[in-house]
Amino acid sequence: MDDTAEPTIDEGLSLAGETPALRLVSLLEFISTRDQIFTLQSLVVQTGLPKPTLHRMLQQLEGAGLLTRHSDGRHYGTGARLRRMAEDVLLNDSRQGARRMILTQLAEEVGESCNLTAVSGNDVIYLDRVETSHPLRVHLEAGSRVPIHASASGKMITSQYGDTPRRRLLTSAQLRAFTANTVTDPDVLDEELGSVRQLGYALDRQEYLEGLVCLAVLIPTDIGRSNQALAIQAPVIRKSIDDLVELLPVVRAAAKRMAVLNEIDRDDATASSA
Repeated sequence: MDDTAEPTIDEGLSLAGETPALRLVSLLEFISTRDQIFTLQSLVVQTGLPKPTLHRMLQQLEGAGLLTRHSDGRHYGTGARLRRMAEDVLLNDSRQGARRMILTQLAEEVGESCNLTAVSGNDVIYLDRVETSHPLRVHLEAGSRVPIHASASGKMITSQYGDTPRRRLLTSAQLRAFTANTVTDPDVLDEELGSVRQLGYALDRQEYLEGLVCLAVLIPTDIGRSNQALAIQAPVIRKSIDDLVELLPVVRAAAKRMAVLNEIDRDDATASSA
């Protein structure tokens, strides 16, 4: 959502019959499916809740470290405590075995290392990874972090952001150069994110590690914005960028299988709270 534009009411948010604690959880759940950065007024329009009620709830969440207020005093974003909780949940997911099976199958099909990732703050976190059996490979473990701007997964996920949150992220992040190919100009990177959004996949052209290329696609979702990506990595002596793009149908098929697991998780959560 670009908060320079007039927000529109979507399905709204009902808190009727919930305890105060569950109301806060419901609001966090509502926020998590939308843009990373938001204002009180945008939430009023989107949720249909009274402004004083939302203001009080945001103050409680901010006080608990689950949300943070930006320096302009108007915009809110996810807090460090909430991000740590989300990371812990994803890294210790009860369906981790099923997801690893999909990653393993994909790694066997493409013959290269595969990652399941998510964005946390200004970083991409590896939720899981299956490495190729080739002796020449880069060793990274679950929980490893890489910067958004030098990662195919990071570019893929942030390409979904609205104009204002995306520009704010690009101007506030430290766009450090890791190789000669790292994009460090916010305007150039923003233009690339527009192309990524149109193409439906993102590339890392030796931007984080010299000699390593990567392709990433989103794990699709039918509720708001996806914060997960599936990626394949390969050394340039084995795979070129064109080689990775040719593998796109296989990677997208695996991403759809991951999405089915996420949908099952949501259905289970809905059933348990009913």
